[in-house]
This record gives sequence, structure tokens and C-alpha cells, in this order.
Amino acid sequence: MNSQARRSTALVLIFAVLSLAACGQPEPSSPVVAVPEEAAFARPAGTEAFTALISGTRVGQMEVQHGDVTEVGYEYRNNGRGPSVEEVIEFTDEGVPRSWRITGATTFGNIIEEQFEVQGGQASWTDTTGSSASDLAEANLYVAQESSPYALWVYARLLLAAEENTLAVLPAGELKLEAIDTLDVTGSDGASTAITTYALSGIDLNPSYFALDEDGMLFASMNERFALVRTGFEQEEQRLRDLAAEYATRRFESIQEQVTRVFDKPVRINNVRVFDPSSLSLTDPVSVLVTDNQIASVDEVVETADTNEILIDGAGGTLVAGMYEMHAHAGQGSALLNIAAGVTSFRDMGNNNAVLDDLISKIESGRLVGPRIHRSGFIEGRSPFNSNSGILVSTQEEALDAVRWYADQGDFHQIKIYNSMNPEWVPAMVTEAHARGMRVAGHVPAFSNADAMIAAGYDELTHINQVMLGWVLAPDEDTRTLLRLTAMKRFPGIDINSPAVQQTISSMAERSMGIDPTLAIHENLMLSRNGEVAPGMVDYIDHMPVGIQRNARTARSEIATPEDDIAYRLGFAKILETVREMRDQGVIIIPGTDLGGSFSYHRELELYQEVGMTAAEVLKMATLDMATYLGEGDRLGSIEPGKLADFFLIPGDPTSDLKAIKTISMVVKDGNVYFPSDIYPEFGIRPFTPAPMIVSGAEGVE
Repeated sequence: MNSQARRSTALVLIFAVLSLAACGQPEPSSPVVAVPEEAAFARPAGTEAFTALISGTRVGQMEVQHGDVTEVGYEYRNNGRGPSVEEVIEFTDEGVPRSWRITGATTFGNIIEEQFEVQGGQASWTDTTGSSASDLAEANLYVAQESSPYALWVYARLLLAAEENTLAVLPAGELKLEAIDTLDVTGSDGASTAITTYALSGIDLNPSYFALDEDGMLFASMNERFALVRTGFEQEEQRLRDLAAEYATRRFESIQEQVTRVFDKPVRINNVRVFDPSSLSLTDPVSVLVTDNQIASVDEVVETADTNEILIDGAGGTLVAGMYEMHAHAGQGSALLNIAAGVTSFRDMGNNNAVLDDLISKIESGRLVGPRIHRSGFIEGRSPFNSNSGILVSTQEEALDAVRWYADQGDFHQIKIYNSMNPEWVPAMVTEAHARGMRVAGHVPAFSNADAMIAAGYDELTHINQVMLGWVLAPDEDTRTLLRLTAMKRFPGIDINSPAVQQTISSMAERSMGIDPTLAIHENLMLSRNGEVAPGMVDYIDHMPVGIQRNARTARSEIATPEDDIAYRLGFAKILETVREMRDQGVIIIPGTDLGGSFSYHRELELYQEVGMTAAEVLKMATLDMATYLGEGDRLGSIEPGKLADFFLIPGDPTSDLKAIKTISMVVKDGNVYFPSDIYPEFGIRPFTPAPMIVSGAEGVE
């Protein structure tokens, strides 16, 4: 439930940035918290300690001190950043928070000043969306916006005493708790204890998984990459993360069983116009026949249904080939949502290798529905600021061994170099990668610049700020920290026509290099403001669960002064100007979000219109161009006979209005049919458009 955990799973969109009182959500109908006498609140005493781990590496801690009030300190650092949270909670005799104060900073530096308080019969609270109040009628349990994972215990003990383990909550919505497993865990001293694992759902897109001990106290919070575990039980971290991954898989399997339409006959989508990326136009109305996992033919519109086919009425809509999210960090939580958004292929840009192995295996075996995944081999140098993904190296020889290891696996098309890498090792790494048939992409390592990486032989630069920082930083400034984000306030001073800027861009163009700008995350970091819906979420925020709506009005970065506000706004405008110049000079543009794809990917594409691309050019980039870039243009990227059946249907014309891609009514992936209107309610999302009509032959649906 903490902000970083929500980002990890998602982000989805994550990245969500409303006053819940103004969300237009239905009035909650669940009971007010009522704790039976036999479950009366036993006020904890003493101290609790927890260790935060990412992929087995200790990155932080949480300490809890109980007394008249409960005080929580929570902090971790990964990749040079992380949240710092201090909480003070005062409970009523029933265990409901009477007051809850949260201070500190979020992962990207936004200041936390959250306060909840009950006085008389009214609750009031202030968070990043503003200040609100409510009479204690339907609900009196407050869901904190920027809490530590200890909030899971606050909610859980009340939910366990509630009817159907469900409670209406403030500011809106409801929480539901589900017990999953009971198991024994062993500490470093050899002693064992029993714990019960739970799923908490109702606010965000996916549940939070955690464990309580026999006394009902918090034991752990976990997902497939991150775990917060009671100190002394760190050896259970991998097991707990594996359990969280398995719980999520079971949930998605259940959803998929309901939403996947598998037909026993060929499927014809009738009366549609097909987007042709070669001509940047739509065809006349046609019908498209899919047999198994292949596009069998593109034919004239049929007037009557063939008894040997499933006929789906496209109603004059548009078919577009499946799109490529080129900057993903793939996880289970975003897989099905990306399919619903028309994103049928991912390029993963760095991950826990074992976690990604497991995800790919589940998708390829059919256990999970998700995009096909192209892997990048993540290599990072060890430092106090390193990321904990991929392979960490301490010497040039270790770095070269990492390149060789990825090449030997056979399913990594490139390596990705990261912030803490020693820049002196990069030329040898590039030479080795190219000799083994792999491309090289990445950040600009600290204390270097884009020009050096271009000269070293990079094929692609990752994130537009990584290029632009070289034009505004001094040589000794350290980009392993949040400086690589806060220094974007300096971007307004960049002169695009200056010799230094032109040298970098022209060098990229001469070498036919690519740039993976990740415009959507830069917009989110630079233009989101507390109390305002983030620009990239305006079109769809009203469809989202209440927790996502709330965070949609949260700044990502610290906007400490009016001058900061102006500098970030002008800085983002300079980013767009820079990408426009790169495109004009022939640098290859690679669309990806670093935000989990899905709705954020739609926004990423919209932003390329602001650098001079037409809607049709953007669609071509997202489909055929990226299929070709990854070497699979002969089987994906356009709707043609013989290619794989990966495409989506929208009612409108995306070549005249790109926003039409937000209203996808059907997706075909691997020959199976999905209606987003079936999928979205499973995640608490209100659908955007109805499903198309199955005219005939549907008796074969599973």
C-alpha cells in the first residue's frame, strides 16, 4: 500500500498522480468498523523491526515503536532513491486510528505532509490532493496515501473483525481482506513461527500481499521483487516473494479464465478498415479472417455469416496491429492490462533475471496472458547507489563476463548499461557485445556524457534526460542520485542550436542511433502537481479505482518554489524541442514509457505529436517500425495474410484522432480474443467502450 510498492507493481501505470470526495464514486455501503468485544483492541507494546530487501539485497528498514502512540520509521534506497517516511498513529480503544500523521519524502522527492484526525463525529484529512472532511457515518477507517507498509497491519486487524472481512473506508471505496495460506517460517536462530498470508484489495489495481504472525502482528509485506520482513527472518525473503508471485499468478489465471475467448472455428472480423503503416492510411472496409494464430486473409466485407466461421461485427471501426512498449520492466501486474490496451509486445529494459524467466515461462506456456517479451541484459556497476537488477559487477573483467553470460543465454537481443558502471569499461563491453551479435543501449554512466557513450559505440541511448544532462552538468556532478532528475530544472537554458548540442545530435544521426526518450515519465516527473490531475491521466482518470484517482493529483518531484514550477515546465518544453530536433536529423525514435505501459503507453504516443509527428506516423512507429527494429517485421507490425494475429479494434479513426486508441473494444493476441470491457472491471476500472457484437458461430466459445 505504500507509494513505492504501488509503483513496483505497476506502475503501470503506475504512476498515477484527486480529491476522493470529488471522484464521483458511489457511496460506500459496507458497515462502519465495529470490533466485537472478544476482538477488542490489544494495544501493542515494545518495538518491532523489519528489513527491506530487493532481490535478496538489504536496501532499508522499518522500525515501529509502540506506546501511547505508535511511531513508525521507514526508509530504503535502491538505484539512488527511495521513500523516507515517519508516522505517528494514535488509536482509539477499538483500534481505529484517531489521528495519523505522515511526513517525509516520496521516492522521487515529493514532500509528504499528510494528516488525518477525528474530532467529535467528524474526520478530516490533508494529503497531496488537498484537504477534505467527512461525517463518521458510513466509514471511519482512513486509508493513508503515503504510509509505510505498517498500514497493512492497521487495516488488517480491523478487517479481520468485520463482516465478510470488508469495510467502507475514507476517503472513499472499500477494503477487502482474504486469507490465503498458513505456513511455518524459520528465523536465523533456528526458531520457527506460524504465519498467515493475506491479500488486501479494493483501492488499487492489484492486491497487496502480506503476512501476520500467530499473534496477529505484521510479519512481512511482499511482492515478486520486494519484501519487507521481520528482522531475523531475512532468510525467508525469497520464499515470501515466490509466494506473492504465485498468489498473483493464481489471481490472473482466474481472471483469464473468465475473459479469454477461445473459438473452435476461424474468426472473421467484418466491416473494418485496416491501418496500413506503409501508406499511413486506412483501407476501404474489409473483413479479416484469423485461423488459429495467423491472419489467413483480408477479404471484402461479407453480407452473411459462414457457418464454419465466427463472425464479429467491426461496425466500421479500425483494426491496428499490436503495439510495442519499448521500455518495459515487465511484471505480472501489468501483463493483462497491456493486452487490453493493445500492447502485445514488450521490450524489457532490465529486471530480476529469475523473475523475468518465470514470467516469460508462464506467458509462453499459456498460464498467463501477456505481451511477448524481448529481453535486455541489465549490467550495473557496484556502488552505494547501484540498482539491484540484472548483474552487478565490480571490475571490467566481471563486466565482460556479464556480457558473455547474456550472449550465451541466446534470448537477450541487447545489453543495457546503467548509472553506476565505470565509463572506462564501456568501450570493451560494447566491443564484446557487438562481437557476440548483441546491441548496446543504456543510461550514460555517472561522471561521463552522451558524447563519450556515442564514441564508445552505443546503438541506442535510454531516456532523453540522460543525453541532455551532458549539456548542463559539471564533470564532477553525480547522476547516480536524484540529481539526474532534479537537474532537469536546468534544461530551459539549453540552446538547441549550440555547437555542443548539435554535435551530440548529429553524431547520433550519423551513426543511425536510436533514442528511447520515455516522454511520458518525464512529463509525469516534471508536470505533475499536488492537487492537479497529471496531464497524462486527464482522459482516463475518472475510470480508475479510487486509489489511482487519488494519486493522480500527486506531484512526483519536489516543487519547492514557484521558480521550480516554472523551470520544470520550461524544461519539459525543452525536452520536446530536443526530441523534435533529433527526429528531424534522422535519429531513430523508440517509444517506451518506463511506467508500465498500458494507459501510459497511449499517452507516450500522444506526446510524439508534439514533436511534429502525425497520428499515422506515430502508429507506424508503434507497430511496424518497432517490429522491424526488433527483427520481426516479417511476422508482426501490420495486418497482412501470413502474419501473426496480433491486433486491436477501435470504433474511431486513429489516423485523424490518435486518442481513439484509448477506446479499444477488442484485442486479438496469439489468435485468442479479448474484450477490454470484460477485463477492466476485474481491476476496478470502468470500461471505455462496449464490446463488439459476435454475430454468429459463438457456440464454440470457451
